[in-house]
Amino acid sequence: MSAKPKLETPVAASNAPLRPISFGDPAVNIERRDDGTIYLRPKMPLREYPHRLTDRLQHWAKAEPGRIFMAERDGGPGWRQITYSELLISSRRIASALIARGLSAEKPVVILSGNSIDHALVAFGALYAGIPFCPVSPAYSLISKDYGKLGYVMKLLTPGLVFADDAAKFADALANVPAETEVAVSYGALPGREVILLADLMATPEHAHIDAAHDAIGPYTIAKFLLTSGSTGNPKAVINTQRMLCANQVMIRETMSFLKDEPPVIVDWLPWNHTFGGNHNIGLTLFNGGSMYLDSGKPMPGGIEQTVRNLAEISPTVYFNVPKGYESLLPYLREDKALRAKFFHRLQAMFFAGAALSPFVWNSLDELGVQETGFRVPMLTGLGATETAPFFMSANPLTSRSGHVGLPVLGNDAKLVQTNGKLEVRAKGPNVTPGYWRQPELTAAAFDEEGFYKLGDAIKPADPDDFDAGFDFDGRIAEDFKLASGTWVSVGPLRARFIAACAPLVRDVVIAGINRDEISALAILDLDGCRLINPTLPIDDLAATAADPLIRDAFAERFTKFLATSTGSSTRIARAILLDTPLSIDRGEVTDKGSINQRAVLDARAALIEALYSPTPPRQVITLG
Repeated sequence: MSAKPKLETPVAASNAPLRPISFGDPAVNIERRDDGTIYLRPKMPLREYPHRLTDRLQHWAKAEPGRIFMAERDGGPGWRQITYSELLISSRRIASALIARGLSAEKPVVILSGNSIDHALVAFGALYAGIPFCPVSPAYSLISKDYGKLGYVMKLLTPGLVFADDAAKFADALANVPAETEVAVSYGALPGREVILLADLMATPEHAHIDAAHDAIGPYTIAKFLLTSGSTGNPKAVINTQRMLCANQVMIRETMSFLKDEPPVIVDWLPWNHTFGGNHNIGLTLFNGGSMYLDSGKPMPGGIEQTVRNLAEISPTVYFNVPKGYESLLPYLREDKALRAKFFHRLQAMFFAGAALSPFVWNSLDELGVQETGFRVPMLTGLGATETAPFFMSANPLTSRSGHVGLPVLGNDAKLVQTNGKLEVRAKGPNVTPGYWRQPELTAAAFDEEGFYKLGDAIKPADPDDFDAGFDFDGRIAEDFKLASGTWVSVGPLRARFIAACAPLVRDVVIAGINRDEISALAILDLDGCRLINPTLPIDDLAATAADPLIRDAFAERFTKFLATSTGSSTRIARAILLDTPLSIDRGEVTDKGSINQRAVLDARAALIEALYSPTPPRQVITLG
């Protein structure tokens, strides 16, 4: 690994230099098999990692007891804060309460409410006790209409304790918790049901065997379960061991080695029920003695304003977001000089995941960074999964661009397998899950004969003659399909091209055409982007937006230009419809983090697909060519 990136080669629109940061220089050995299989193995070994994530909590509580670990808005202008020493004391008390209750992997802790210090206290108490916990998406409790997924999770995990911060807010969801399961809350009461307060858990005297319980935690102890839907209807509980989390944090630290230069400060909203926010970001904060300021905002109207307020007060050293988050933040950074100065003041790097970042947004952030600091701030990305904890592949500052995922990081071997003309990527390393809890058939199907985890993603070399140049994302294998002619349609790259061509109107698109003569599209509108075209549109009215003549005309114009770039039947979309009803989390069309399940949408909207292909399609179908 090297900490000396060469900064003279620009990678974005601006010719200004990149801000110099310490960054690991990935290098791999390449093995090619006669059957076309390719193995990529990092040349350097992974450094040692601790047995327990809470070893780092003990370290920082001793080394920097008064340093802020986490802060959240206290309801007024200030912040509620918890230091490393306070977190350790609280973790030992809550761990003692959980041990006294006889909780275990068979009876874990389930957390229903979102990011908060109270959530963190319960989670770290469980970690310290060696008792698994599972953060469940609040959408299962607050958005779902039938609580089907929540009920399934209760049966799958059989929790011994369920926590939610606000008893009244989560009352309906908590009614779906089995009567024999204890419920803990931060405040409030449930009619007809006894609850225990978090304050009572925190007041528990230290258990006589608390140190022995903590010492007994080993690399293969289950730390947590993370739920992921994938292509299935019900969630899978991905086992996250201590080994996975600790090894992955060393991988992150050795790759993003600027984290060693100063303790990271992050302002973060990414949900902890997902691996990006809950493993990657909390983990790197703890591991490197940093401070996390919880952002209750979201990249949407009514939420982005809270993010702006927080960033106006706290200068991050590294900033993590999804592409929509950067897009929503961009106008505020342009218009507010004070905000821009605060944001870029000590910013070493930005990072995105979850989707492609548009060149316009990327170049605009470069321009603002240069305007404020004289440098482009490195924008980083990579490839990972809940099952890889998540850090698996990473771009470096010089090669980073949207769609580029780089090379496997230290400790990870990548296996590339020829599949339908693509290179399917598989992973092996100490950060890879042993499987899915209580679902042995899904576990067996997730790994190949050599023990490599099958991500389901395809990648392709950025330079076919030089694999050291890294790899680009090439779509999800399961999403690809054949037309009636037998021609394969590569959905991932086609989706990316369509979304880029139809910006800012389209947030995502579902590609249809299995066994059909041609491809069609179900466009999912970006309501914020549509209001840039027609500011008079009502907020959050999808039906009105999809029917608006200005929006339809603007979409048709972009759609026509996109069609002109088609090179054959596998890239030619001639029909599209603007979806006028929201995707359903209960039907599995969309996950709680907003990603689209292509197959679930196609199955749930079969009648709409038939209308798309009708010889005389209804008026809402836009046809070209």
